[in-house]
Amino acid sequence: MYTTKKWFTVVLLLCLAAGSRAQQSVQFSQYIFNGLAINPAYAGYKDVLHLNASYRQQWTGLEGAPRTGSISLDGPLNRGNKDANVGLGIQAMMDNLGPQSAISLYASYAYRIRLDEEDTRRLCFGLGVGATQYGMDGKDLIYETNGDRIIPDGSAKATTPDARVGIYYYTPSVYIGVSVLDLLSKYTSSGYKWRGYTYESIRRKQHLYVTAGYMFNVNDEISLKPSVLFKSDFSGPAGLDATLMMHIDELLWVGGSYRTNLSVLNKKSIVNNTALDKANAISGILEYYISPKYRIGYSYDYSMNKLAGIQTGSHELSIGILFNSKLFSTSNPRYF
Repeated sequence: MYTTKKWFTVVLLLCLAAGSRAQQSVQFSQYIFNGLAINPAYAGYKDVLHLNASYRQQWTGLEGAPRTGSISLDGPLNRGNKDANVGLGIQAMMDNLGPQSAISLYASYAYRIRLDEEDTRRLCFGLGVGATQYGMDGKDLIYETNGDRIIPDGSAKATTPDARVGIYYYTPSVYIGVSVLDLLSKYTSSGYKWRGYTYESIRRKQHLYVTAGYMFNVNDEISLKPSVLFKSDFSGPAGLDATLMMHIDELLWVGGSYRTNLSVLNKKSIVNNTALDKANAISGILEYYISPKYRIGYSYDYSMNKLAGIQTGSHELSIGILFNSKLFSTSNPRYF
């Protein structure tokens, strides 16, 4: 028998949320400024070389709570032709939850079909390939019986290949995206075993993402952008983010989002049996353009579920940089 530190509650709740067999995929509150994190077809969308970095500290004050870092670089490849129909991207991500860790690296390819002469509408098909290294650090576990067979003596790790696919359509005022992440998780094993025990709960499950947004002008200085993100792992409760952002004078984005759980695909037991609350969190989001090339962002999430009383919210920081390069083409600014 063994016991753990305070974060055992966190691990237990996340395992319940993921159907007790695998953890949920990472989600950023500022996903609307980091499209490559959830859809490989987004690669090259901004028509410049784009660097994005994000760090998320979830459930501040709760020991062992999730910490996630991500950095990505993408842009449209220009082979000397007038049109840049190929987008390329690369993304690295680190995710820690108590003794569990996952380090991922993906390369993305997007074929971007031009739908009008003005190049204001495109339909993009994306494919991402990579690998994830899963780990469990036994030194972070406290056990009552010396030599407990379930607990690794040190850090145990295993690497598994992965893939993701997506479709992304955009115009100057509308975008729609559909993607599936962790595509191979149903067909490959993390391979992480210790003395005959298999730790399946640390492996991410296959996830479906559906995103959509619309931008319209209120006046010459202000625009509004409502958007939604639907997320499902095909077994536990689905998630829905509804976000509204205001764009002010080409310099500032300010807004918020509401996150909730949904009972879909006849998977109702977890939400209805009170393991999870339907109301999940509300977020405040702020993005500021220091210049046309440099963006900084911050968001704060306030939990509305049973974790609200034992932690002080989630913080997320991001930066975005647009580069010019001879290998990449420039075009109109992009607001998605």
